[in-house]
Parts: sequence; C-alpha cells; structure tokens
Amino acid sequence: MSQVIVLGAGLSGLASAALLARAGHDVTVIERHSWLGGKSRRVEVAGQIMDTGPALVTFTGVWEKLLASYDKLGEKQPKTARQIADLEFVKLNELGRYYYKDEITDLPVKPDHKWSEPWQRFEKDHAPLTGPITELLTKLPLDPRAFPSLAKLQKRYGFRLTTSWYLNAIKWLPQDLKDIIAIHTLNAGIAPNRTLALYASMTAVMATDGIRVPVGGVNEIAQSLGKLATAAGVTIKLEEEITKISRRQITTKTSSYSADYIVSSLDPQVLEALMTGKKASPARTRSCSGIAIYAVLDSPLPESTVTHSVVMPDEPQDLYQKLEANELPKQTMAFVNYYKANEIYPNNKPTVAVLLTAPADGKHYDINHPWVKNEVERISKKMGLSKSIVSQFEDHLVLDPEYFGSWGAPGGALYGATKPIWQSGPFHNPQYKNPLRPWLYRVGASVHPGGGIPAVLGGAMNSIAGLLGKH
Repeated sequence: MSQVIVLGAGLSGLASAALLARAGHDVTVIERHSWLGGKSRRVEVAGQIMDTGPALVTFTGVWEKLLASYDKLGEKQPKTARQIADLEFVKLNELGRYYYKDEITDLPVKPDHKWSEPWQRFEKDHAPLTGPITELLTKLPLDPRAFPSLAKLQKRYGFRLTTSWYLNAIKWLPQDLKDIIAIHTLNAGIAPNRTLALYASMTAVMATDGIRVPVGGVNEIAQSLGKLATAAGVTIKLEEEITKISRRQITTKTSSYSADYIVSSLDPQVLEALMTGKKASPARTRSCSGIAIYAVLDSPLPESTVTHSVVMPDEPQDLYQKLEANELPKQTMAFVNYYKANEIYPNNKPTVAVLLTAPADGKHYDINHPWVKNEVERISKKMGLSKSIVSQFEDHLVLDPEYFGSWGAPGGALYGATKPIWQSGPFHNPQYKNPLRPWLYRVGASVHPGGGIPAVLGGAMNSIAGLLGKH
C-alpha cells in the first residue's frame, strides 16, 4: 500500500483518488477551496442554485467505464459504485440552437431546413466514430487496444490533420455550416487550425449520441465522485492551501504531508511554481477564458427558448485571431443555458447562464463593462428577445478571467498553455508523466483539454493506470 496525495478536489482529482483508494492505497486529497468540483462549482444566486463550469455531459459511456473500473478494483468490497453514488442523466432534445449571421438552426438540423441534406450526410459519415472516440478517451494512445480506434479515425481523416484542413476539403458542405461545426474547437480553448481533425466530428457524434445533464445539475458528478472517494477511504481536506512542494513533501499553510506518490490536478504552471518557488506567469500562447454570467430571472424567457443556445460571431476568424493575441474580439461565441423553474435544478425560479468566450487576459469584467454589455445586447437580439436579457435579471453573479486566474491557470486560461497539435485530443500521453519525476502523475483539464467532463474523467483513468500497474 502506498501513501498518495492528490492535489485538488476537481473532477479529475476526485476520480483519481476514488480509484486509487478502491485499489487499496492510502489517499488524501488536498483542496484549497471549500467545495468539491473545481471549475464545476455550485453557487447560489437569489436563493436558487446554479452550477458553474461545464454545463453539459457528452460521451456518458466514459462515466460508465469509470464506475466499472471502480467496481473491478474493489471486487471483494460489498457496495458497488451505483449503490454508493447513483447518478441519473436527462437527455436534452437537441445539441443546441445555433444563431449565425442570418441563420438559425438546431443541431441535429431539422428536415425542413436548407442544410438538412448535407447535415444528414455529414452525420452519417461521422456518427460511427462515437465508439472509437469513447475508447480513446479511456485508453492510453500506445495501448494496443486503442489501435483499432485510431485506425478508424485515420481512415476518416486521412492526412488532413487539423479541423479546418479537414472541413475545407469537404466541398459539398455549406461554408456557414462548416463554420458552426468548426467553432466547437473552442471547447478545447483554441482555433480550428490548431486542433486535430477529430474535433470536426464532435457535433455529429454529440448529435447522434445525445447530450445530457445530471438531475440536480452538473455538480452532482462532483458530489458522486466525492461519495465514491469517501466510501473507498479517501481523506478529503478542504480549505487547505498548498504553499510548497518538495519532491514527495507537500507543505500547506497549516500542515505538511509526505507521500510515496503525488497526483496533481493543478495547472502545470501553478504546479511548477509551487515546486520551484517562482511566480507563475501566463504562457505566451494559452487557451481562452470566459466571462460567465449566472442569473436568476424574474420571469421566464419565451416558451420557444431551448435549453442550450449558441450565438456565434459574424466573423469567426476575428474571434480566433483575437483570442490568440489575448485581445477582446469584435464579437464572441456565447453559450446561453436556460433552465425553467424545477427543470433539472430544484429551483422555483427560472435561471440562465450567459457564457462569453473571452481572452485569458486575467482582467476583471462586470455586467456594465462596455464590451460585455454590447455582447449581451447582441445575443438578446439574435435570440429574438424584445429587450436585453439583463432587464429580466433579479440577481446575478459574474465569474471572469481574474477569477479563473486567481486559482487556476495564469491569466484565467481555462485549459492552460496551448499544446502542440499532436498532444491534443486523445494524443496526450507525454503530459501525464515526466521521467525525471517518477513520483508525480498529472491529471486535469489542462492535461487533456477539449472533450469536457469525459475527457477529464478518461484522462484521470489513463494517467493513474500506470501507478495502479505498479502495485
């Protein structure tokens, strides 16, 4: 049995801790904040609960694989993962409603839309990749069991390595629909010319497989992981800030810990600063950040409003270029997540989250910042509202790059420094470990950006597989 310290109680840290403890290790999680989930945090606004961070769950097969791994590691233990932390997912009716220039379309595209035929062809070509992508999310790239999945991807994309390169080669796909598909690379925090072609398939795969929300909100995943970890014997230390890491020794403001192994879900720059004593500064090239507005509404939005809307900029290239330069774009991409009273959340009032893609500039923004105000007004008009959605806010909370940068990656980059193309998607193995530090394993969104919650959970399973294999 080894002593393992897990740094951070985000989804990846909790998943790692639960699996390691289930396998018989002595595991302690150290978390700076008072909540479980990291970016997936639960907040209260005007007496209503809302979850920050990822709003939707894709590839729920990864969750099933995590539960199966947990059970397998504790075959002789009486309670199964489902008995400890049962989680119910609700499938949404659509991937989202997209507003782009003068076009409005749902994905999947409806039969009466002019893009229906090319969309159906695109979805038919890419939907079969659901299984291979799920497999790659839970296997190391050099695992022989991953080779069949890699072969299926290579057959689809050929030598067109990037999202933009691949989409540009599809001559029968309308350009505006290409732009809608391509903008999903911002889920990995970077432009389509810097992400692997597999991101081109994500809209089709998600439309076929469906997107889901846990009953009670996304933070229920963090709560379930916490239950799994605690049931396996993990000790979780909240509100304990790490001040120094010296090889296998961790020092906090109140205690010190020794470990045989450390599993870190911290941003790599933050981790390096704790190990060297040098201040972490933003990377020259880094992923985007966000300005997230969480609000309680005094009245419902129009009945036709869907749960998940995406309002795109008229000029996506300007957005990509400005984000790369860490500057505010003319217009941004925004997610609008709307929940009616007693829909998913046990709230008696409707709530909305307006999530603006923003540069990782580490700055503070509020609802009255000119750029924020203009974008919210533009989004409101695109969605057909008679006036700015702000006029319906009973109360609200704003999380900005300054907030994300205060405890995550420098500058507030949601996925930290950008990675080379060959380390995006499932090709992330070099980031898990450093041969010079055999006692250190890394997990988290900055290790495996893009793919949301399943990538984080699958990445945790992949990273600690090596550690579990040693014992």
